[in-house]
Amino acid sequence: MTPTRFLARMSLDTGAGTTLSDTRIRLLEEIDRKGSINQAAKAVPLSYKAAWDALDTINNLAPEPLVVRVAGGRQGGGTQLTEYGRRIVAMYRALEMEYQHTLDHLSERLDEVSGGDIRAFQKLMHRMSMKSSARNQFSGPITGLRQGGVNFEVQIRLDDENEIIATITKTSAEDLELSIGKEVFAMVKSSSVMLTTDLAMKLTARNKLQGEVTAIHEGAINNEVTLALPSGRSVTSVVTADSCAALGLKPGAEAFAFFKSSSVILAIYE
Repeated sequence: MTPTRFLARMSLDTGAGTTLSDTRIRLLEEIDRKGSINQAAKAVPLSYKAAWDALDTINNLAPEPLVVRVAGGRQGGGTQLTEYGRRIVAMYRALEMEYQHTLDHLSERLDEVSGGDIRAFQKLMHRMSMKSSARNQFSGPITGLRQGGVNFEVQIRLDDENEIIATITKTSAEDLELSIGKEVFAMVKSSSVMLTTDLAMKLTARNKLQGEVTAIHEGAINNEVTLALPSGRSVTSVVTADSCAALGLKPGAEAFAFFKSSSVILAIYE
């Protein structure tokens, strides 16, 4: 069964009411094409009076006119968009595209949020909007903060079973205004993640995540190996093809991914 697609319909309001809506933007676009309110109103469609009322409202509430009357021409005059009006139309359409893009992505991931938790949906949208070159991107609340001289040790809960630790400077911690319970993004480059299949191995790396190999993308020199964690999250590492063979890595194998706390980069969403 094809999933339902929700369509975005956006309006921009002021204290006096709706200033810009899809109908009014289409009216402005038609005026820009035709140079005539009468023809633009028919194309939308709107009555001539409704079109004029809409334009009066837009011009009265905007800091600059969006539409002006012009004299002359074959029809004895007409109406045209100002440069400010064209910028407003372009801004509205750009916002509408981003709105639809976000709605599409959010509807695809509805099952990641249970119930009617508005804050959970907001966190999901924040995670979706974060872009980084780091292959591994996690998010979670801060569960521990410990200062040690010039550094801060930050503990982040990923899920019920896993936490990771990041070591950042005191200045960075202050700039990010970190506090217990605050949601943060934690990013780790795949080249900073090491793997082992010796589950009893003692490691000095602060972060250790156990999972199952789910995918290996082979390259001429290096392979990209992805582990699925029990919670459904994943972590990816880049290792040499020789190391991959020596460790006996293959789909279904158990392995540990480990990385230093100094390899974790933190970010927040404001």
